[in-house]
Amino acid sequence: MTMGSNVSLTALSENVGSAIVSLGWSSPTGEGDADVSVLLLDGNGKVRSDADFYFYNNPVAADGSVQLLGKEPTGDGSEDRISFDLTAVPPEVERIVVAASRYEGARFGELDDLKVTLADAVGESLLRFVIEDAGQVSAIIFGELYRRSEEWKFRAVGQGYESGLAGLATDFGVDIEDDEAESGMEAAPDLAVSTPGTPPQATLEAVPAPRPPAEEEAPPKKRASRPRTAKKTVAPPRAPAKSLAENESWRQARLFPVSALKNDRDRETRATSVLLSVMAQVPRFGRRITAPFGAPSGRMETFTEVSLPHGDTPRRPDGVIRVERAGKLWTALVETKTNGNPLKSDQVQAYMDIAARRGYEAVITLSNDVALEGSPLVDVKIDRRRKHQVALWHLSWAEVAHQAQMLIRHEGVGNAARTWLLQDLLHYLQHDNSGCHGFQNMGAAWVPVRNGINDETLCQGDPRALEVVESWERLIRQVCLRLGGELGQKVLPAQRSRRGTDPGTRRARLADQLCLEGRLQAELRVEGAPGLLTISADLRTAKLRTSVEIPAPEQGYPLTWAKRLVRRLAEAPADLHVETLVEGEAGGPRGTLERLRPEPGDLLPKDGSTRITGFRLSLFKGMGSGRGSAESGFIRSVDDAVHRFHTSVVAHLDAPASGRTAAKERATV
Repeated sequence: MTMGSNVSLTALSENVGSAIVSLGWSSPTGEGDADVSVLLLDGNGKVRSDADFYFYNNPVAADGSVQLLGKEPTGDGSEDRISFDLTAVPPEVERIVVAASRYEGARFGELDDLKVTLADAVGESLLRFVIEDAGQVSAIIFGELYRRSEEWKFRAVGQGYESGLAGLATDFGVDIEDDEAESGMEAAPDLAVSTPGTPPQATLEAVPAPRPPAEEEAPPKKRASRPRTAKKTVAPPRAPAKSLAENESWRQARLFPVSALKNDRDRETRATSVLLSVMAQVPRFGRRITAPFGAPSGRMETFTEVSLPHGDTPRRPDGVIRVERAGKLWTALVETKTNGNPLKSDQVQAYMDIAARRGYEAVITLSNDVALEGSPLVDVKIDRRRKHQVALWHLSWAEVAHQAQMLIRHEGVGNAARTWLLQDLLHYLQHDNSGCHGFQNMGAAWVPVRNGINDETLCQGDPRALEVVESWERLIRQVCLRLGGELGQKVLPAQRSRRGTDPGTRRARLADQLCLEGRLQAELRVEGAPGLLTISADLRTAKLRTSVEIPAPEQGYPLTWAKRLVRRLAEAPADLHVETLVEGEAGGPRGTLERLRPEPGDLLPKDGSTRITGFRLSLFKGMGSGRGSAESGFIRSVDDAVHRFHTSVVAHLDAPASGRTAAKERATV
């Protein structure tokens, strides 16, 4: 689509009762990001109340018409997905504005590939609108859905706001309070937005401007990474009471036991029943699992071992999910695999055919494997001549455990019984005998590729190197899920690729680099961290390196920076490597934290005129040799390395105010 054009959704698809709108962008530095927001407008072009404004602290509409699904990694960046149930939108709402905003003074002109796409209920992409030359604006309306003669249309807008989220929200009637700038402070508009469960008119404190250099003894002052209207309602579980057991060998009785599981069939049947039953009994968890697949918000029922006719022999899918809302039914078949067993193409194909004949909306596959963009786990044929189209979705057991962790530890479900159910589900999924361990095997190519790198016999174009790169990407996505579940924050892979790069082309290039350099590398974007967390696996030396780069402050003196950094790392491991990054050179002074603690000044270049751009902190660890997730396996060693580095190093650092500026300058150098 072009700017200003519009199109009727019913002219593009018959499955537009619900839709998924995705806003995407990429960053040259791998660090740029933005927040999405949605506004429901009446006939006057204004929100009916502040509750019609949906953003990071108010992500779900009570009637299920809007749900912000969060970020998903893509081949060249990330995208934010929003689910709309257009049948549930109140009749007085005539327009739905979809926008995004940046924070901390960042502008959309610093991002590439700004686009919005819209898919129907079965995941079929219907339209795409690319925004060129966004310029120096900090908020953009990407597009809007609007009613005309009882049908929904989409308009490509692309309108920018230099005044940011506050200016955009004010134009549509959201209450904003502007506090006057205080001495030495930059005024930041305070969003006075009421969110469910919070008192109205909750305002934000102004964001302070950079201050003059403080005394060396004064602790660094933390700042908010972005303005937030209200804290999320968090209901962490209470500390467990002291056990009444006679000794530690006693095991607590569980609702979902794993001791009776003897074979893969038992594991698949038990895992399916446990998951689907909890989804039905904990609505917020069930909604979190099914919303990305286009399911509406409504009454959910789940079934297992359902017999469905298919030719001469009936088929028995592992499960069925049915969601009812306003007299309409959304239905999906579920096919489950555990213990690393692969999905079978002929089996999934049969379920796709059954779903199409019976009018089901989706087939959901669930296994330990992680799906990659542009690389389906199973090949199925879709008959486009059929009037009813069925969507094929994949879910990893690691994603299920991640959603349970987020609700239990960080967000809460508002009910002690439901929290207990989720805790028992999570305990079951994490048990060694359940078979629901997520990605746990680097594949048959892992050992030959390692040997080929050590012997220098691995050649570019070897298909085994591409298999290892795909397995590495799956592992990194799983590491992000586990770390994000522990922190309660967004953790996403950050990929620095050229504009428009195809995922297959990007993986082929990484496979060639693996053959030449013998290294696998990935970058993780952790919300609130001072920089990208980098993990590098050197297959020649069998070493894992986890590191983060901290940009230098814009104010103060280099010696003050060095002393403050060493103080922040008081609890970090003594073998942490600290390196000074200097402008125009390969590297500056470096040393272990143990050696630098008594003499932080050793981090400063001997030439006082050399400009310091930042510091790099690194930990090294031996990597496992096995291809699996055992104690000596590669997968376990990567998980442990990332967890240790974040817990002992990154968690003690503050994000400097000049983070984006310094990162951009380093990229230019």
